[in-house]
Amino acid sequence: MEFEQKAEEKKMSMSKNIARLAVTAGLTAALSFGGVMAPVTMAFAEDAAATTYSITINKIAGNEDVEYKAYQIFKAKVTDTENGKTAQDITWANDKLGAEVVKAIKEKWTGYNDLATNERLSEDPTAQEVADFLRAHADSTTAGSDDGSIKGTRLATNNVLYAVANAVKDNASAVDGVDTANAWTFSAQSSGYYLFVTSNLEVTKPNTGTSPIFAIVGGGPVVVTEKTSIPTINKEILNDHNENKHGGYTAQQGWSKFADSQMGQEVSYKLTGSIADNYATYDSYAYKFTDTLSQGLTYDKESLEVYALNGQSYTQISPKSYTVNNPTEDNNTLTVSFNDKGLKSATAAKESDTLNIDANTYIVVFYKAKLNSKANYDTAGNTNNVYLEYSNNPMAEGTGKSEIKGVTDHVFRLDVTKTDKGSGDVLKGEGLQAGFKVKVLEGDEGTLDNKWLGENGEIVDEGQAYEFMTRLNDGKVYIPGLDTGKYQITETTTPTGYNTVAPFEITVTPTYKKTGELDTLTVSSNNEEMTTIGDANGATMSLTIKNKKGSGLPLTGLNGVTFTWIAGGAVLCIGVAHLIRSRKQAEESEQE
Repeated sequence: MEFEQKAEEKKMSMSKNIARLAVTAGLTAALSFGGVMAPVTMAFAEDAAATTYSITINKIAGNEDVEYKAYQIFKAKVTDTENGKTAQDITWANDKLGAEVVKAIKEKWTGYNDLATNERLSEDPTAQEVADFLRAHADSTTAGSDDGSIKGTRLATNNVLYAVANAVKDNASAVDGVDTANAWTFSAQSSGYYLFVTSNLEVTKPNTGTSPIFAIVGGGPVVVTEKTSIPTINKEILNDHNENKHGGYTAQQGWSKFADSQMGQEVSYKLTGSIADNYATYDSYAYKFTDTLSQGLTYDKESLEVYALNGQSYTQISPKSYTVNNPTEDNNTLTVSFNDKGLKSATAAKESDTLNIDANTYIVVFYKAKLNSKANYDTAGNTNNVYLEYSNNPMAEGTGKSEIKGVTDHVFRLDVTKTDKGSGDVLKGEGLQAGFKVKVLEGDEGTLDNKWLGENGEIVDEGQAYEFMTRLNDGKVYIPGLDTGKYQITETTTPTGYNTVAPFEITVTPTYKKTGELDTLTVSSNNEEMTTIGDANGATMSLTIKNKKGSGLPLTGLNGVTFTWIAGGAVLCIGVAHLIRSRKQAEESEQE
């Protein structure tokens, strides 16, 4: 009777232990769904009887070169069931590691002291007790969206599993795995509970580490897809015809990959960077924009503003949160890098605002630049390229580098040649120079009121209008700095012996490729008799202006001379008629 009672007690104890271990097996779920690196849904082989002790981690696109380190935390007998994997006979992979894990839970996990006494670990807990503890608390601080749509896919830094992962990687030896083309496969020598963390990452490549992955290995093969994303960068320019003159950066619409602008005109630029979707796993998150302007662009150092964009809502970030290195004459590069713990320590510009930054946030940099006299007049235009550097491994220091993205700002130029309308000969040399002033009638932004071109093509008032003079040696002159629009050209100095060309209008119209390069450039004139439009060379269009030879007298003077001769002839005729009549009257008197 006593024997039967002991046997029954032993049987009940084993059942209880198996049930307990089965719950612990859910540690996979806890560590999988909270998976310090992305515990993902795991697929198991149909043949549960096969013992492979293997796990394969599928990689996201662009992250193919990434490898992992594998660490065993618990040893266990693992079997496959209809509800997943079941772990039994849980022990530490080694006692030293176990002690470090317990220490990390008690001293490094910030939530431990908030637990009731009866919820805490004993002074010297067993592997089974620790497994049960993790199962109970691993999901309490799981990172995810408010609606729970990604609950359990990533860990916040205050999750107990994050503390465990740090302790394991710092105090255990990694087990080598086998790398394949698009996935990483690890074959374990023993079944149990494992941690997987990102291994090799290079700053020169767009890559990122995943959140630590906890998984039960044993029974049939396990397949996991890494949970992370590679941050991206985008750059846009605001064409002036889209600009809202009464709104700031965040009110603007119609951002594009290319634009055309007037020389000296302020043009707005927009840099937009994303954040890895395992952002919550990082204790600090380095973030740096590096933007290189062409020599044809001059940066406005007072124009820079930085925002956090969540959905459609912008929150300006305090300039105290980041450091700006402005472009110089020798190095036309702009950098914006976040201080201290990077994005993790950023604050709002206004005390009344709350700054929220998470995996769904975009960091946006706005600034202005002007085209200057060093601007390029070619199909490529004036390029402006940016790349992003970011923390790329939640379990180690290091940064990754995004792809380079750019935009283009174009400006146009007229290559004017002065010729004789009759012979077609170029008018060059002493006395044959011609001068022109250019009035801006319409630009991208609409009609302009009494605006003219300055020496470098910048828009100025009439009193500052520049006279573009043809050169003595070739009869040519460049008129730079033109934007899409309509212009009036007035000949202000006329070659000696020629008539002045009446003011005429030209219209500048470009088209672009999807890449932002100039495709076509056309110029039309409302005086085709006195002008000829030639072929475009890059962003430079040839224009021939023809002059007729003449007396040099104004047209009104010629009319005056003609009128004088006509009037003189009339008087003479009247005089002759009067003389004839007088003589006839005298002759008639004598006959009487």
